[in-house]
Amino acid sequence: MTTDALRRPVLEAIRADEVVALAKDLVRIPSFTTEETPAAHFVKAYLDGHGIPAELMEVEPGRFQVLGRIRGSGGGRSLMLNGHLDVDPLVEGGAREPWTPTVEGDRLYGHGIFNMKGGVTAIVSAAAALVRAGVRLRGDVVVACVVGELQGGVGTAKLLEAGVRTDYAVVTEPSGADVITTTHCGVVHLAIHTFGFSTHISRKEQGVDAIQKMLSVIDAVNTMEFSVPRRPDLPGAPRVLVGSIIGGRGRDYELRGPYGVSDYCTIVVDIRFLPGQTVEEVRQDVVRALERLRLADPELRYEIEIPPGKPFKGMGIPMPAMDVPLDALIVERVRANYRAVSGRDVSQIGIVEPMCYAGNDGSRLAAAGIPSCRYGPGDGITDPAMRYHIGRDQFISISDMVTVTRVLGLTALDICA
Repeated sequence: MTTDALRRPVLEAIRADEVVALAKDLVRIPSFTTEETPAAHFVKAYLDGHGIPAELMEVEPGRFQVLGRIRGSGGGRSLMLNGHLDVDPLVEGGAREPWTPTVEGDRLYGHGIFNMKGGVTAIVSAAAALVRAGVRLRGDVVVACVVGELQGGVGTAKLLEAGVRTDYAVVTEPSGADVITTTHCGVVHLAIHTFGFSTHISRKEQGVDAIQKMLSVIDAVNTMEFSVPRRPDLPGAPRVLVGSIIGGRGRDYELRGPYGVSDYCTIVVDIRFLPGQTVEEVRQDVVRALERLRLADPELRYEIEIPPGKPFKGMGIPMPAMDVPLDALIVERVRANYRAVSGRDVSQIGIVEPMCYAGNDGSRLAAAGIPSCRYGPGDGITDPAMRYHIGRDQFISISDMVTVTRVLGLTALDICA
């Protein structure tokens, strides 16, 4: 059968009610970063149950991700569909029970559904549809449901270290069924520690307050200048966020009794850097800003740690930037199949704000020589400035999720048949 003749059976094999049911099941499994293993077991069972042989891959002792593979007959191009199982931390202000999925109109609510269990649902459902439709492919379709994307892509890095390679890849990070992102910033997390001298409150003037010193460091970091030339098409980069702070006495941050001057304080900083900029250049820019501060305050003592060490569970390895050409085959096929499914062209492609300031595993795949794009279901909000919410009461557009599933199924046919 020709590829065109196979397209209708694949589309018919994608059932919206089953897509939604799978997404709900994934929401019910909490899977914070480092705690993804139960979700991996669930996905493995689902893939096995739909005729897709799957294996668990241990990333760290007792921490697993899952890799499924539809094996082709040989001689064809291969495609990886990649999505991460870890979800964002809970934040204050939510009105819904995070692990109880609910449907209201076109919205499916539940924590982690936006980033990115909706995307995981799409890749798993697309792969299941290929098997259900009985298509025979020449190339492999790899379903990679990975851990630790929020740590810089440690799960995808593990795949690559293990020799898993495909010719092309799609990462289903949330953006919207009508949006294809090919360029985005790199991400590095770093910890900055300041040191003081602890004294009792009765003679605090004789101490050196590490927290007070850190306040100056925060100002310096937030206003730091980068040595890299700016890109007009990425006007918001590089960008910096001081996202966490803790201070107390000693390296264990002793907090019992605030009667002593803090002698140890830490901030964890997120920096989004431009394609072509290196992590070492970023570090040098931070050092330059802090050394300028130290000249004005000889008492300032600090350390920089990349990546942040324990007890922090943030980014374990820096994530590279991505800059894939618009004429890459994978980009062209996703775009063409969105037209085929929806009857219209994508609304945005290439550098898409604000998603271009958010990292994804596609950058790690692209850096390994696998042309990739970011294409996943979004929240259905039409105003780009209002998209991309990762706090409480996350939701995904059900129609987006089904559309992306269909586009991925057809794209796998195009690439692997």
